[in-house]
Amino acid sequence: MKELIETLTGTFGPAGAENTISSVILEEIKPYVDDYFTDNLGNLVASKGDPGQAKLLVAAHMDEIGLMVTYIEEKGFLRFTGIGGIRNELLLGSRLVFENGTTGVIGLEKLKEKKDPELSDYYLDIGAKNADEAKERVKIGDTACFLAPFALQNRRVMAKSLDNRAGCAVLIETIKNLPRELPIGVYFVFTVQEELGLRGARPVSYRLKPNYGLAVDVTRVGDTPEPEYKMNLALGEGPAIKVKDSSVICHPLIIEKMTTAAVNNRIPYQFEVLERGGTDAGAIHLSREGVPSGVLSIPCRYIHSPSEMVDLDDMEHAVSLLSALLQESW
Repeated sequence: MKELIETLTGTFGPAGAENTISSVILEEIKPYVDDYFTDNLGNLVASKGDPGQAKLLVAAHMDEIGLMVTYIEEKGFLRFTGIGGIRNELLLGSRLVFENGTTGVIGLEKLKEKKDPELSDYYLDIGAKNADEAKERVKIGDTACFLAPFALQNRRVMAKSLDNRAGCAVLIETIKNLPRELPIGVYFVFTVQEELGLRGARPVSYRLKPNYGLAVDVTRVGDTPEPEYKMNLALGEGPAIKVKDSSVICHPLIIEKMTTAAVNNRIPYQFEVLERGGTDAGAIHLSREGVPSGVLSIPCRYIHSPSEMVDLDDMEHAVSLLSALLQESW
């Protein structure tokens, strides 16, 4: 699991530029699935089991937050816009990398005067001496993601893009663990552009016509000093069974089946009510005439920062819970 997470988090893939991460994931799962394809938007879909009884769509988004170049100044500094939920207060001093390997560091205008800086107050310094030199390395519309080292300490993983490469890792390990014969047909979908408004999950849900839906994604925790939202969620206490977030009220059937699977298999779990935020389940459950949906959540600290944190035990228990759930009749 450690090596897989390190590979996934170290792979480039901001929303709208998921080709590289999609290729990495496909190489991991190809020997273990019955069929696979990539749809028009770039969602990677892999299937396993018998869809004659019921179809379950399990989604984990593979895109990450990032930046897009909007303007190149005369002195070679870059202005940018955010891709996904960028937190301005975390930007200063952050390093970023473009797909071609160009790296840069984020600076802030009039540093001492800026108490609540806007995104337009920041710039990206790629070490160019002037605009011409900068244009040799990047162009308007190029995207970049955070550049941060992977670290593991006391079962705690620290890396960029754990939102949601952690969920992708859970799906990949589950695919590898499951037998070929399943009582239902499972469509594992690695979605694109979730960070821009659940965009990839909408068309793929419409296309697959699932009977049930499940998103696997990270979620906030309440175990840090004075958290923004009070939550009974902590790292190391097991994956979370979502009840509600901003995008979905999870279907009672899905909550019950997940809870029963956890209890029967002695897997630790927590319940989650998220006051702000959403997942692909928000799009899946509104597809066509409606799809009963739920979410398996991985507790994560410092979401949408260059150094997110998850617990390996939570990840492994999430794989166990999802594997047990997908081997049941629906």
